[in-house]
Amino acid sequence: MSTAVAATTGRKAQAIALAHVAKTYDGGIRALDDVSLTVESGTFLAVMGPSGSGKSTLMHCAAGLDSPTSGSIRIDGHEISKLNETRRTELRRERVGFVFQAYNLIPSLSVEDNITLPLRLAGRRPDRDWLRTLTERVGLTDRLAHRPAELSGGQQQRAAVVRALAAQPAVVFADEPTGALDLRSAHQVLDLLRALVDDLRQTVVMVTHDPAAAAHAHRALVMADGRVVDALDQPTAPRLAERLVALGER
Repeated sequence: MSTAVAATTGRKAQAIALAHVAKTYDGGIRALDDVSLTVESGTFLAVMGPSGSGKSTLMHCAAGLDSPTSGSIRIDGHEISKLNETRRTELRRERVGFVFQAYNLIPSLSVEDNITLPLRLAGRRPDRDWLRTLTERVGLTDRLAHRPAELSGGQQQRAAVVRALAAQPAVVFADEPTGALDLRSAHQVLDLLRALVDDLRQTVVMVTHDPAAAAHAHRALVMADGRVVDALDQPTAPRLAERLVALGER
């Protein structure tokens, strides 16, 4: 049975589009089961679900980090599901940004050099006006010459957010981006992601187990057994927590 979900309503450009995507691992483990969904540009989508629900596999396939067993995946209109690893890597550099739970900043480089490293690896020059806009928005303008160890955890994750957006990607995938942060810093990073979407028209897809984190998104998808089983507009933490509890009781 196909699960078709639009991440928002209305007609906008599609940052991500999945059609009938399945992923089966050795041993017959079906991590994704005929999933179809779209994520419109300029939206913030959260993906939740219990352990083993398929949310991480969904992100890996949608971001081009892994290939599906069957189905179609488009990033910014470009079909990626049949690309080889080399071409998928090139497309990720051009059109996808990543924010992970671990900040993945290089200790020996300054914050500015960490932010611009992916661009330099791709042979691209940074857009200085865009980077200035981003660093001002995240409050790191006076920290660019510092090393990561001189920053708080929240500041390091904000630097990672700027790095993800530096190339002006079609979509940013955030994998448990607040998992290593204290409550105050987590709220600051989540508020920042929402503001970057609302004010700068960025697109964010966030995988999280935390209902309070998912409540910052415009919409939340709930996964179970490799399928999207619910979609909530303007989600709240209590509604999401209730839905997750119900899944655990099935």
